[in-house]
Amino acid sequence: MAFVNMKTKEVQAKIVFYGPGRGGKTTNLEYVYSKFRERIKTDMVSIKTHGDRTLFFDFLPFDIGKIMGYDVKIQLYTVPGQVKYNATRKLVLKGVDGMVFVADSQRDKREKNHESLKNLQENLAAYKKSIFKIPLVLQYNKRDLKETPLMPIEMMEKDLNKQLKAPSFPASAITGENVVPTLKKIISLTMASLQNVMK
Repeated sequence: MAFVNMKTKEVQAKIVFYGPGRGGKTTNLEYVYSKFRERIKTDMVSIKTHGDRTLFFDFLPFDIGKIMGYDVKIQLYTVPGQVKYNATRKLVLKGVDGMVFVADSQRDKREKNHESLKNLQENLAAYKKSIFKIPLVLQYNKRDLKETPLMPIEMMEKDLNKQLKAPSFPASAITGENVVPTLKKIISLTMASLQNVMK
């Protein structure tokens, strides 16, 4: 749940990037960090495992200016993609205000995308949150890959977004294609959902 300080007119919201292992969650945050370096007051904290996967989170407070008279700060997190770190994934979701689900466009990752989205739904339910009600954006990452067979966007929409009907973006976290639009969309959805708290 967002932290709202009526006295100082500050609101702090938490957005989590979720998805299968090696799908591009960390790469998304690294791109945002490099793109907006001059607007970010702190270092990005990244804790890696031996397999060079994000074990805990990337933390990126991100000042986006005033909304409804409040100074808004966004904290961006990623979760580890591997199933064995589910307890950590669940922990990072505590108090989440908005979600970006980063799906891997490679054809052989279809099942992993399904498993990860189902896992997100279960972990949100543990906090009495519904995947259908929380601000959510889907990102179909790795569209830049040339050597690997990719799923068509239509297939990914049918697979992952048929019921959710969330905004979605084809993207490449490596080149930066649609990374910033993904972030802007989830921030605007999250802020819209927090307006009642900020009144």
